[in-house]
Amino acid sequence: MRTFLLPAAALLIAVPTPLAAQGRPASPATLVTREISPRAIRAHLEFLADDALEGRAPGTRGGLIAASYIRSEFERIGLLPAGDSDSYYQKVPIISLTPSPTLRVVNGGNPGALRFRDDFVLWSMRNDSLVQFGGDAVFVGYGIVAPEYHWDDYRGIDAKGKIVVALVNDPGLRDSTIFRGKILTYYGRWTYKIEEAERHGAAGIILIHTTESATYPWSAVTSSWTGAQVRVERPAGTLKVAGWVTDEAAKALFPSGTDLTATMQSAATRQFKPMALGVRLEGEVRSSIRRSETFNVVGRLPGAGSHADEAVIIGAHYDHLGVGAPVNGDSIYNGAQDNASGTAAMLASAEAFRQSGVRPGRSIVFIAFAAEESGLLGSTAYAAAPTIPLRQIAAVLNMDGVNLAGRTRDISALGLDQSSLARSFTAAAAAEGLRVIVNEDALIKGSFFRSDHFPFARAGVPALSLELGLDFVGRPKGWGQEQVDDYTGHRYHQPSDEVLPSFNYDGAVQQVRVIVRTAMAVAAAPAQPTWNPTSEFRGAGESRIK
Repeated sequence: MRTFLLPAAALLIAVPTPLAAQGRPASPATLVTREISPRAIRAHLEFLADDALEGRAPGTRGGLIAASYIRSEFERIGLLPAGDSDSYYQKVPIISLTPSPTLRVVNGGNPGALRFRDDFVLWSMRNDSLVQFGGDAVFVGYGIVAPEYHWDDYRGIDAKGKIVVALVNDPGLRDSTIFRGKILTYYGRWTYKIEEAERHGAAGIILIHTTESATYPWSAVTSSWTGAQVRVERPAGTLKVAGWVTDEAAKALFPSGTDLTATMQSAATRQFKPMALGVRLEGEVRSSIRRSETFNVVGRLPGAGSHADEAVIIGAHYDHLGVGAPVNGDSIYNGAQDNASGTAAMLASAEAFRQSGVRPGRSIVFIAFAAEESGLLGSTAYAAAPTIPLRQIAAVLNMDGVNLAGRTRDISALGLDQSSLARSFTAAAAAEGLRVIVNEDALIKGSFFRSDHFPFARAGVPALSLELGLDFVGRPKGWGQEQVDDYTGHRYHQPSDEVLPSFNYDGAVQQVRVIVRTAMAVAAAPAQPTWNPTSEFRGAGESRIK
């Protein structure tokens, strides 16, 4: 998940609700926000982050207790079950494959075997313990098909049954006048490259690593892709394998004498054309396999308008890392901020809706997602097999960590640059006296692609993920960023992310009120939110509605 603020001082004080205009009744949104309780957020958080839940890892006793607690709270609150078979649960089938691969250049280029870990990493895209593959290699530049940018790296080449070789990031990395310049688009993510290769019928894909393009060193590649590869179990597609090679090892995949640097630079121009490399790649991936199961927890507040069959999703992931290597004698990775806090806020928002008696026009569906830390698995499973048709999901509002440091004058969200949801969110923030800021660093790093709202965006559903403000009431300038840096450096994904006496729930209440107002605005609107013309998800959004 993304990083976020950790508090440094606290009192549990209710934040005053903005007054309705004099002489006018309170709006439905205000009636809901008045019911948001800081004590409820605290109580849920303290239970979910307790040592007794052992870090809430998927498929463990603690993870199952967390899911059962959320289910019982949904039932107590009065939400209708909206999971599988008229239950509150949706099964998430997980497969974990630990690869032992080989990769060799059979002819052309520089024939011979490449060294696992030193030269390449490779994993299976199938659910089998042994996958053998072979195919001619084709270089497709950045491997992008982006109609809105008039860009097609696959034009004129047949990738069926081939091994695609591609660069990571997008052409804006080298030419700031195309795509979104320094701001990473989804086309630059390695996950997109794999999806596009499979859409073109490729048998495999090899990504060329450079520290500049990946934004992390080769050591991060080997640490991430040589151990267990965890994903939602899915039917087999055309793609058998995926992997990375170092830029030095990549020279073996190109004809002798190729200037790889110049070739990579040419891929960022509109004159680039994909090319057959005259090289055949072969190999196999042997995998040890482990299957398990976890659950999303899903509850529904029925709408009361003409669009009641449609829904706005308010979600948060409830899992964390479980029990791991001890740090200072503590081996329980409680995940208080990440993401007991977001789950607690989601539960508090659900209770506020019910206690207010307000029935929004569209239904509000509350989802506690499983296995986010394993790669957005719960949200990916839901987006792939939703219990509500995708065309009926108007928007997704995600809470991946909430503010436990105190009241702010500002607020933010990932995805404000993507869809018309930005207008609803900005108006909601203004109603709470907050100004909206944009996190430029998150745009550059592609943070929008890294939490549970994203599988829905990829499927065409407009989405936002809550971010924190930095301008704290009663604190000096720069204090908020100091807290971000402190949390990221010392507590993120560590046993020290646990309940602290310094937690202050006032900022969390502010954020939940903005989420509730945004949800109410979307629920009452005559039409669903729309993607911006420049968004890479606009095409998926149009297909979803059709």
